[in-house]
Amino acid sequence: MARESATAGELLALLRSGRASTRADLRGLTGLSRTAVVARVAALTDAGLLRPGAELASTGGRPPGSLVFDTGAGVVLAAAIGRSRSQVAVFDLGGTELAASAVDHEVGAGPDDVMPVVADQLRTLLAAGPAPALGVLGIGVSLPGVVDTERGVSVDTPVMAGWDGVPLAPYLADVADAPILLANDADTMARSEFLGHATPTDDLLVVKASTGIGLGVLAGGRIVTGARGGAGDLGHTKVAEAAGRPCRCGDVGCLETVASGWALVARLREEGRTVDHVRDLVAQALAGDAEAKQLLRESGRQVGELLAVAINLLNPRAIVLGGDMAGAYDVYAAGVREAVYAKASALATRELQFLPATYGDRAGLVGCAALALDAVLSPAAVDARLARARS
Repeated sequence: MARESATAGELLALLRSGRASTRADLRGLTGLSRTAVVARVAALTDAGLLRPGAELASTGGRPPGSLVFDTGAGVVLAAAIGRSRSQVAVFDLGGTELAASAVDHEVGAGPDDVMPVVADQLRTLLAAGPAPALGVLGIGVSLPGVVDTERGVSVDTPVMAGWDGVPLAPYLADVADAPILLANDADTMARSEFLGHATPTDDLLVVKASTGIGLGVLAGGRIVTGARGGAGDLGHTKVAEAAGRPCRCGDVGCLETVASGWALVARLREEGRTVDHVRDLVAQALAGDAEAKQLLRESGRQVGELLAVAINLLNPRAIVLGGDMAGAYDVYAAGVREAVYAKASALATRELQFLPATYGDRAGLVGCAALALDAVLSPAAVDARLARARS
């Protein structure tokens, strides 16, 4: 940052990251004068974002007063909307979950059926806790498929017909007067991983293997969404083993037709097995069912063959496996590893790690919270908030 022009928002970012904890730290990191730092800290304190902390050990003279980011000053809301279940939660400004709930809905239900229930759940969670001074600062929402983050709409969600082009903000307008941030579900899972490590890993590929198959790409500490938001659409890549098979996207030959949760469930049903969801398949695998385990391992192998190409292209530090199928992690990961080590280069796999999703089935919620927090606590957003308070 420019040393003589560091803003209040940039100072807050330094305090949130732990790089600074006192006014002296802020002066040393930014080069701002004592007067400038005092003025910016005062503005952040008046806005409710900072509060005085405990006295730190003195190195001589007056003990320096620490500054603490007030994580309880406000909240963000999270809504991870899926094909048959939606999860909602309230998080404080430090990313700690305060309350959460989940609601099942009919497969294929449209936004007019799902979103009012999501809004009611969020209102209930908010009403159950104390009202923070700053209220709700933002709402993070995730959907499967390709989304338009600028317009806040789904663009291409084969798994949820009727959602494309429908703005979600009006459904949440009476929940809170706060910005709505929308992202793809695999991308939000990748955000949760970046938030979830004491030493964040800047380069990850995050596989969401559930009803569908998606890929979140974290490169250089940034989520890669692509020119039109379609980066990571692994499930609709054509593969030889799926030749001629119709996909729910309307095309044929997609990876999903042989490796996704919906395809595996359909296969078992054709055999007369009682399964309603991929979670049932995973439960059977965990109980020792040989066929269920074989299906999950084979799905992992098929995903791993395409993943190997992405690994060679992007050279990630780790592969994170999440989603319902990763509930049987050892089985599913074995298939992925088998194909990756067979297909990817030795250099790309030499130090490659395979990891389960840090937050398990909460990863979508945590990622939605991270999406909202990144937006509303960015230096630009904080500076804009302070400017509105002055006007």
